[in-house]
Amino acid sequence: MDSTPHGAAVTAASFGLKGPRGWAFRNIDLTAGPGSLIAVQGPSGSGRTCLLLALTGRMKPAEGTAEVGGLPLPKKMAAVRAVSALAHVPGVAELDPALTVGEHLRERALLQGRFGGSLRALLRPRRERRAEARALVDGALEAAGLDPESLPKGIRTSVRDLERLEALRLSVALALVGGPRLLAVDDTDLKLSDEERAAAWAMLRGLAAAGTTVLAVCSEPPEGGKALGEELVLVRTGDRPAPAPEKAAPTTPVTSTDTADPLDPADPADAADTAVEGDSRPAADGRAEGHDDEEGAVDAFAETGRA
Repeated sequence: MDSTPHGAAVTAASFGLKGPRGWAFRNIDLTAGPGSLIAVQGPSGSGRTCLLLALTGRMKPAEGTAEVGGLPLPKKMAAVRAVSALAHVPGVAELDPALTVGEHLRERALLQGRFGGSLRALLRPRRERRAEARALVDGALEAAGLDPESLPKGIRTSVRDLERLEALRLSVALALVGGPRLLAVDDTDLKLSDEERAAAWAMLRGLAAAGTTVLAVCSEPPEGGKALGEELVLVRTGDRPAPAPEKAAPTTPVTSTDTADPLDPADPADAADTAVEGDSRPAADGRAEGHDDEEGAVDAFAETGRA
């Protein structure tokens, strides 16, 4: 079992995931220590998002072995989900464009306060719980590099009015509230300018340097990767050799058918007692523009399930 206090070591050998239409990815080998920055590079359709979900315990692999913080997959998928968090994953962990920045933060702090701690923590005085919630939210925002006061309407700014980099930072901040050992970020560089891309990678490097293991899907690895030395672990999808042909079997043709008050982050205890499992929403039938349209990915989601 990995004994580090924070970041989770991640390993995989001959790791693969298969859906009814074929392999989403396979033959993935990976070794990354705690606090590593892992870049998953590959073209659209190469299984990048499925690999991210499999390594965080949201999708069940079909072959090979993997461990996250010493927890084997798929045997300990629930435990891996408990020590990992998703950010910026369309259809799984995404922002609601109709809500404000403050409302997202308030909801996340409420969920963390009600489900992220012990029963004893819930019985503490409200003032203490508010102070802890404020510290968690402020720390996550600082780590993600997002200053709500710099936004056009502060915490009242709607998600639909955020720039792409600001939305990425908010999504990362929400994931960091729970203090994950492994942070998985999808579409890190999607439609970002060169300057914004550099800023996004600087944020993720900072998180890794602070001890959190970061798994980031990208189209291109960060610039200066060689200078990062052991800090950057690069995993490529889509360049694997073709799998060996399977035994033929008699087949028949198959046709496929395919508002609330502005948030005060310090006061989550006053919110309504509702629970929203951000990671458990069903994937949308339509993928976000520029996102992986992996053949068989939707079937893999339905077949394996995710928390």
